[in-house]
Amino acid sequence: MSQDSKNHRWLVLGASGFVGSAVVAELRQRGAQVTTLAAPRFDSSATTAEGLAAEARALSEELRPALEQADIVINAAGLATPGDGESLALTGANALLPAALALAAHSAGVHRFVHLSSASVQGHRRVIDEGSDCAPFSAYSRSKALGEQALSIVRAETAPTSLVTIRATSVQGSSRPTTRSLVKVAASPIASVASPGTAPTPVSSIDALAWFVVETGQYAGEVPGLVLQPWEGLSVSDVLTAAGGHAPRRLPQWLCRSVLATGYFTSKVLGERLHGPIRRVELMWFGQQQTPGWAESAGLVPPSAAAKLLENARLSN
Repeated sequence: MSQDSKNHRWLVLGASGFVGSAVVAELRQRGAQVTTLAAPRFDSSATTAEGLAAEARALSEELRPALEQADIVINAAGLATPGDGESLALTGANALLPAALALAAHSAGVHRFVHLSSASVQGHRRVIDEGSDCAPFSAYSRSKALGEQALSIVRAETAPTSLVTIRATSVQGSSRPTTRSLVKVAASPIASVASPGTAPTPVSSIDALAWFVVETGQYAGEVPGLVLQPWEGLSVSDVLTAAGGHAPRRLPQWLCRSVLATGYFTSKVLGERLHGPIRRVELMWFGQQQTPGWAESAGLVPPSAAAKLLENARLSN
């Protein structure tokens, strides 16, 4: 039930960023009419979704004029700072802005508003899904979870505008520092997985995410309020082999869990300063399974591109 993207007027916020620029490139490749908008910067001291929703209502009319010529609005703006601490700017960008934009989109007559969130909101769960329950473990993931919750509150005020939150998984791209770091680790002697190394991983490609965002935005039918980026089919060993050019060593699970427990305890003492890097090690060793969701049922699963992307990143490194 996907429509032609050329039949819509698209507006992308955060177009200069990693995800936003890929979405714009995907749209332009399809010949779509797309404009970009620099996201306004807000600070917020709110600590609850209700408080954020109240602040968003006060800001929405200020944002409405910029959205009036769009049919579909993609919000790829935000602060991607997994290793940083709490801040008013982080809450403003990742929690307040999405709710304010959603209300403004409704007021401007936008057909669908798509917000990019992160699967990190479900934290260390062994299986991530499209459920509303969250278990954030860092300042960044807490801000993204608050954003999802604030959108859930304002959704009741935005009909008939379709509000969709996409939880992106562990997205890789050749220009991303995280990917370059992954290639270096995968090629080094420390490349390893928790035995037996067959655990599924949410590592995904920016091309697949951009494709999925556009397909979701133009989907002709009803889209749930919360959807998960589909799995690209890789295991933890697949990722390291593609990125490093050789199979990783296998470590006993008990050893990996002991190292992670010590690391997280140390990071907590230091104000969660090390949570980001430790989480990346955890994903390298144990991966994370995801439940098939709306994308699979709607037939919107892009071709897997993550392994090839990692191979190319290794060869160009």
